[in-house]
Amino acid sequence: MRYFVTGEQQRKSLLNALVLMFLGYIALLWLSNGLMYFHHMNLTPDSVIGYYLGSEAQFTQPRSYQGMLEVSHFHLFSMGMLIVTLTHLMLMTDFSVRLKIWLSSLTYISALADEAGGWLVRFVHPLFAYFKIAAFLMLELSLAALLFVVIFSLIQARATMRQTTSE
Repeated sequence: MRYFVTGEQQRKSLLNALVLMFLGYIALLWLSNGLMYFHHMNLTPDSVIGYYLGSEAQFTQPRSYQGMLEVSHFHLFSMGMLIVTLTHLMLMTDFSVRLKIWLSSLTYISALADEAGGWLVRFVHPLFAYFKIAAFLMLELSLAALLFVVIFSLIQARATMRQTTSE
């Protein structure tokens, strides 16, 4: 991260390329997150309710407390690490402080809301399915925006670096 602060990204093309490859990997993670969601349910409340509360028509059982706790345990750690990494990279870009604060906050809030959404559907009320859908969409959009902002900034730094070396 130091290379962003000191301006070394302008001089260190290999490090810049490694961060871009990491972001490509995270883009695949983002894609697989969406695919996993749509493997289990879709953007209709009935599908979300069926996934968490079970469905007689599809012969599925409600999600168990233990199963949901195991998923949440892993997600809270991994999403936290992902978001802190992406927001840290974004903080070192030339974008406005307002955008950085807004996008960082939105991403953390939507990740927590997405995790809480399933619990709320399962143990509070089925109408929280709308909340779960909105939280999932907001998380996917905010992660995509983070990826875009950081990738755009790195590509712009690479272009500046090429201009500087060709002059």
